[in-house]
Amino acid sequence: MLTIHAADEVRVGWDAEPLKDGAVAVDGNRVAAVGPLTEVVERFPGARIRRWPGVLGPGLVHEGPLPDAPTPRERVHAVLKTGAVAVLEEHATSPGLRSAAARNDVVVLTRTRIPAIAEGERADLAVFDEGGACLATVCAGRLVHRRR
Repeated sequence: MLTIHAADEVRVGWDAEPLKDGAVAVDGNRVAAVGPLTEVVERFPGARIRRWPGVLGPGLVHEGPLPDAPTPRERVHAVLKTGAVAVLEEHATSPGLRSAAARNDVVVLTRTRIPAIAEGERADLAVFDEGGACLATVCAGRLVHRRR
């Protein structure tokens, strides 16, 4: 099912100029389109639309140790709540953490990368409010965190 994530601003990279009233169309685990909301909706009529307040951009890379929590699953979820969709392998060394990351489609990277949104690439997105709090995280096309 195709989903359009729309926000007040969309950034294809966190250092890129914002696109006002932008949208990202997600088909499965891939980005199908990025652009102004009206154009994306026109291109994909009938798609489910999720509207987010704030700024939508690429999912982040968590570069430090995973937060403490009682279980590996909860440690990975704590990372997702920050807008991160990837962790560095040096901080995910235990089999339990690797397994929890894999079950949640969290990428384990050998080195950091610059997050970006591009058509045809994996749909890893994050939405932040004006104070910098993560409102939602989309990992491989799935909504895995939404702040209530």
